[in-house]
Amino acid sequence: MDTRPSTDKATRGRTREGHVPEPRRDTWHAPGTPGPHPRDTPDTVPVESPSRRRYWALLLPALTLLALVTRLPSFARPLWNPDEGFLATQARMLADGGTLYDTVVDRKPPLLPWLYQGAFALAGDESLWPLKAAAVLAVAVGAAFVASLARRRWGDRAGWTAGVLYVLLTIGLNPEDTQAATFEVFMLPWTAAAVWCADRRRWAWAGLGIAGAVLTKQTGGAVLLPVLVLLWRAPAPRLPGLARLAAGAVLPVAITALAFGPGRFLYWMATGSGAYASVEGAGLRALARALASTGVLALACAPFLVALVHLWLRRRRPEWSADLWAWLAASAAAIVVGFQFFGHYYLQLVPPLALLGASVLRELRRPRHADLALALTAAIAAGHLVWGYAAPRTELDHAQRVAAEVRARTQPSDRVLLWGMHPEGYWLADRAPASRYLTAGFLTNFSGGRGGVRVGERYAMEGAWPHFRRELRDTPPALVVDDSRGAPYGIASTPTLRNYLERHYDRVGEVDGAVLYVRGNAGSAPHGGVARDG
Repeated sequence: MDTRPSTDKATRGRTREGHVPEPRRDTWHAPGTPGPHPRDTPDTVPVESPSRRRYWALLLPALTLLALVTRLPSFARPLWNPDEGFLATQARMLADGGTLYDTVVDRKPPLLPWLYQGAFALAGDESLWPLKAAAVLAVAVGAAFVASLARRRWGDRAGWTAGVLYVLLTIGLNPEDTQAATFEVFMLPWTAAAVWCADRRRWAWAGLGIAGAVLTKQTGGAVLLPVLVLLWRAPAPRLPGLARLAAGAVLPVAITALAFGPGRFLYWMATGSGAYASVEGAGLRALARALASTGVLALACAPFLVALVHLWLRRRRPEWSADLWAWLAASAAAIVVGFQFFGHYYLQLVPPLALLGASVLRELRRPRHADLALALTAAIAAGHLVWGYAAPRTELDHAQRVAAEVRARTQPSDRVLLWGMHPEGYWLADRAPASRYLTAGFLTNFSGGRGGVRVGERYAMEGAWPHFRRELRDTPPALVVDDSRGAPYGIASTPTLRNYLERHYDRVGEVDGAVLYVRGNAGSAPHGGVARDG
C-alpha cells in the first residue's frame, strides 16, 4: 500500500473535518507543556492525544478561575439591577403555582426564569448566589468554545488568547450591565456553541445551540447568520445539513410555543412589544446611549483595536473569514433591535470580538507586542473590576429601604403593589405581587432607554389595563407603594390608578421618596395630594 502523502491539490492538507488548516505561525505553548510536533496542527492532533489533554487541562481551569475573579463583584451585593430582581420575583411566583405568560409575565423567553426557579428549588430563594455561580460557569463555557474555535483555526496560542479575551471583555462595560446574572450572560454560551458546532459541520447540534440562544433571549437568533455562512461554505451537499440545522433550531422553539400556546407565546416574545420597540421621539437619547456604550466597550478592546489599525496601516490583514464578519455584523444588528442600547446588549459582541482580537494579535511579528496588548487588556479589565466594587449602590439602597417598610406594614401572606420600575422590591420584601405586571412599564410603556417619550396608559401593552383593573378588583393589594418619584409614569399621569387610590386607599407615609397607601376610608386621600406625590 502506498503510504506517501497525497499530491492531489484538492485534498492536500485537508483534515477529517474538511478544513484546510493554515500554517502554524508560532511555536508558543501553554506553560509547563511540551511544544507540539510540527505535524500536530489543531485539526490533526488525535482526539485523545496527551498534548491535547494537557492543553485543555491547563486552559479550562485557567478560564474558570479568571471568570470567577472577574465576576467577584457580583457576589458583593444582593443583586445588581432590576432584571435580576424581576427574575427572582418571577421564580418565586412560579414556585407558588404561577403560570408563565399568564399569571407570571415578561417580554423574555422562558429558559432563564426556569433556571432561576430551579436554582431556588435547590438552594432556597433568599439569595442569588447560585445564579451568580452559574454565571461564572456560563462565562467559562463560552470562553472555552471561543478558545476552541480560535485554536482550530490559528493554533494553540490563539486559543489561549481568544479564551482570555472573551472573559476579560465580558466585564468591559458598566458593572450594572456585566455583573448581573441575566439574559446575555447565559445566552452567549449558546451562541458560541452554535458556531462551534457549525464549524465542525454538526448541523443539528448547531441548530440546537441557536434554539437555546433564542429561548434565553430573542436576539440570540442573530447567530443564525454566521451558521448559515458556514453551511454555505461547507462542501456539498448542503440540503441535508440545512434540514438538520432547521430541525435542531425550530423544533425546540416550536415545542415550547405549543406548551404555552402559540398565540400567547408569540405575543409575549414579539408582537406585544410594538410600542416598546419604537424609537419615535427619542432618537437623540437612543443615539447618546448607543455612543456611550460603544465607547466604553471600545476602551476595553482598545489594545487589539490599536494593533488592528497598525496592521492595516502596514497593509497586513488578519485572517478573519466570512463567518466571523457575519457573526460580528449580526450581533451588532441585534443590539439595534428595540433601539434601547442598554449596555448589557453589547455583550452579544464579545465572542466575535474575542476571535478578532486573537487573530489580530497573532499577526503581530513580535510575540512581546502581542503579550503587551493582552496585558493592557487585562489592566483595563482590572479597572472595570475596581469599578464593580466602587459602583454606587443608590438604587439598591433605595429598594432595600422601601422593602423594609413594606415588611413592617404588611403580613407575609399579604399582596402588595409596587408602582415603579424596581421589581426587586418584591423579592427583597418577601411579599407576593398583587399583579402579574411587575413594573409600570407594561402599563405605561416607560423605559429607561427612552425616557419620558410615548409614556402613558394609551401606550400600554394591548389589553393590559382591563386585566390590571380585574386584578385590583379581585385581589386588592394590602399596600400600594408609589415609587415613581417624579417619573413620567407617576400617579398624576395615570388617571385609572389615581382614581382607584382615591376611592379605596389612604396615604399613610413616605419612605425615601416613595409614597405608601393602605386600604381605608374611601376618598380620605385628597386628589391634590396624590397628584402632587406622583
